[in-house]
Amino acid sequence: MPLDEIQTELGADRQALTDKVEALNDRYRHHSATDVMHGALADAGNIALVSSFGAESVVLLHMAAVIDQSVPVLFVDTQMLFTETLVYQAEVAERLGLKDVRIIRAHEGDVAKQDPYGALHLSDTDACCTLRKTIPLQRALGGFDGWITGRKRFQAGTRAALDFFEVEDGTGRVKVNPLAHWAPEDVRAYMEENRLPRHPLVAQGYPSIGCAPCTSKVKPGEDPRAGRWRNENKEECGIHFVDGKMVRVGDKT
Repeated sequence: MPLDEIQTELGADRQALTDKVEALNDRYRHHSATDVMHGALADAGNIALVSSFGAESVVLLHMAAVIDQSVPVLFVDTQMLFTETLVYQAEVAERLGLKDVRIIRAHEGDVAKQDPYGALHLSDTDACCTLRKTIPLQRALGGFDGWITGRKRFQAGTRAALDFFEVEDGTGRVKVNPLAHWAPEDVRAYMEENRLPRHPLVAQGYPSIGCAPCTSKVKPGEDPRAGRWRNENKEECGIHFVDGKMVRVGDKT
């Protein structure tokens, strides 16, 4: 097929997906997070839930489990996570009866070549995130039409206009954010009402939890994500992109 015909076909596919996402946002604009989750699993195609099993992850995991315990759950183990996160992941998966939790890791050969001493995060956190999180997740998502995330508008200025459904730049996948409009008190209320287990590090001053080397405690009055990559111009690990670029503090996106 000539290049111009291929480009025309790709453009048509992109427009069809954009139209589908816009229709989903119109349909669910005034619906609850649970309705959006139902809609994602029913109307967004072959979809996975990506979870860090972090401070607030259990909310989305519980919603999914109530609807369908067999939904694929992708958990990226960077091999630099807190031990508490690994224990929590196993406990939550068992408690909720999740039947398809997939542990995603970087290929051993890639780690041996790019970070043989486990010190890449000290010199280049972006490269470390790409190696241990972004590439493994994108590889795991290869067979899916879309994925569900726990992103919320209140978490960062770069997420202030977050919609329930998005077209992921550069991949042609649908990205679903059921909790986009939730406030911190909504998260707490849901966890309390459903008696969901909290990540043990939250009580120790970690309201946002990532890899151990790049996560620090948050002081009273600080932004909940202040402990992530502290003192660096960075607020996303790279699994979320805008216009094909990783989001940075101060980006006008």
